[in-house]
Amino acid sequence: MPDSNHAIMPTYGRLPVTFSHGEGAVLYDTDGRAYLDGVSGIAVTNLGHNHPGVTAAVTEQASRLVHTSNLFHIRLQERVAEMLSEATGMDNMFFCNSGAEANEAAIKLARRYGDRKGIAQPKMIVLDGAFHGRTIGALSATGNEKIRQGFGPLLEGFVRVPANDLPAIEQLGEPLADVVAVMVEPIQGEGGIKPLAADYLKSLRDMCTANDWLLIFDEVQTGNGRCGSTYLFEQLAVVPDVLLTAKGLGNGLPIGVCMARGAAAQQLGPGDHGSTYGGNPLCCAAAVAVLTALKEDNLMPQAEILRHHLIESLKQRITDPTLIADIRGRGLMIGIQPSTSTDSIVKRGLERGLLLNIAGGDTIRVLPPLIMSREQAGELGSGIADVLNEIAEQEPL
Repeated sequence: MPDSNHAIMPTYGRLPVTFSHGEGAVLYDTDGRAYLDGVSGIAVTNLGHNHPGVTAAVTEQASRLVHTSNLFHIRLQERVAEMLSEATGMDNMFFCNSGAEANEAAIKLARRYGDRKGIAQPKMIVLDGAFHGRTIGALSATGNEKIRQGFGPLLEGFVRVPANDLPAIEQLGEPLADVVAVMVEPIQGEGGIKPLAADYLKSLRDMCTANDWLLIFDEVQTGNGRCGSTYLFEQLAVVPDVLLTAKGLGNGLPIGVCMARGAAAQQLGPGDHGSTYGGNPLCCAAAVAVLTALKEDNLMPQAEILRHHLIESLKQRITDPTLIADIRGRGLMIGIQPSTSTDSIVKRGLERGLLLNIAGGDTIRVLPPLIMSREQAGELGSGIADVLNEIAEQEPL
């Protein structure tokens, strides 16, 4: 049998650890060592590991029926759609398997919208620093040149502008005639936890309404309770025409959704789009459990409470406040930008039993689960401070 490392394409820089099981906010490796989870599978396990409601729902559904395909009605998919519609006000939705697929569905939907308006070459405005996925369409919309490099020719029709800069859109000139949509992340996740200004988002809403463009919110990372509400647009008082979700909706089961309202909800019909696995009974059972727990267990308010405990512990433990250049985000989508080098932060955290992640090249992305205790949040914050203190001692600025 070939070595497993050689049998897998080397598309990830994996850390030297393998986990065997988890409980709540803690993961255990194959040697039995515990790690406090500050990543949540990249904003996926918002309800932590081995959540009783999700585990029970998935186990029960797996014993009955896993998959049928979308050739038939799927009652659990319809139930998730009803719950999401109630939470968001969206009219209808397309189920898929991931955030990238949800973005791809939105791109197709926007192009169909443009086609029906008689626009032969529809364009979509996207932002510098954005991340929408690694499939070709989503990658074309992504604002990170480094990850786009080497995969051309990419999809045409994307007009890139700086974030939080409305005049940059107003000054586009000729391309505005063919614009059909604006797609943004309310908080740029992979870009370094960079929130878009609320006034900017409101102005985008007004601009889209005035020009008959679709406003698309990619809430793959900000959604499902992570920022303190089911989706972040609720806090911003800016309602998009298309809303994208994935990650935390299944708490580890692969599910993504492209939601739409108004004219956007009328664009796709039979044969226009599809997914073999999208919204299958197993993944939708998990999603029902997640949405139920977020609401009935009153978990979403915990995002700001735990954020406070984490950041206060960080500030109390840090030996020099100048080691932290900035702290950004909302709820449990936290970006800590240190003034130290970030090269060894993840490795040093792992050695201390902390799971951390770097986004945007210079920001510690902290994405703990909503079920974390206040004590654990404090432990995570002080642990991050210890890592930065250690780096400052060994690698002076």
